[in-house]
Amino acid sequence: MSVSNLKPTQGTGEHPGKISQRERKKAKTRAAIQQEALRLFRDQGYEATTIEQIAEAAEVSASTVFRYFATKEDLVVSDDETFFVQAFRAQPPELPPVQAMRRALYSTLEGLSATEMSTQRDRDILMVTVPELWSASLGNVKQTLRTLAELVAERTGAGPSDAPVRALSGAIFGIMMDVMLRWANQPELDPAAELDRLLACLEDGFQEPGA
Repeated sequence: MSVSNLKPTQGTGEHPGKISQRERKKAKTRAAIQQEALRLFRDQGYEATTIEQIAEAAEVSASTVFRYFATKEDLVVSDDETFFVQAFRAQPPELPPVQAMRRALYSTLEGLSATEMSTQRDRDILMVTVPELWSASLGNVKQTLRTLAELVAERTGAGPSDAPVRALSGAIFGIMMDVMLRWANQPELDPAAELDRLLACLEDGFQEPGA
């Protein structure tokens, strides 16, 4: 699951919107293009879908599609991290990084509509079932790890390359990947609740079952 692609909930006190109107409009256009692309990929297959078909479905030009997504693969693997970063940074400064991450992830996932959740799951399925997309997602994986390290570093006062920061951000990313892979195969899984449950285990420290 690529949480950096999630948008913030509206009207909550946890991370009030501070995104400009222009940024919101661009994000809305980008999301609409990606949503239509994922729908077409699901309905008729990734290889069989063309950029022209995506543009027509999203009611934009092909050049607009390429303005937001440089390649066809980017329609699946590309992320806009603005909203997720904002959600995390809006958490109370006294919260430790894992607790802040739990709140940010849970509130953003809970704020998604059923359609948006379905779109997110379609994206996850494509990323783990289409070989070229799995390969293309490596850049996104690296960027997400960098972002997590930077956010943890900001909250702890350490450096992004410090070993404790890298260990914690890597553990958080591993949990996110675990939930993404299982959600792709288990549509009944509640990703918000599962992420919160696993991050709570990380926050509390590992304990053997029954201990």
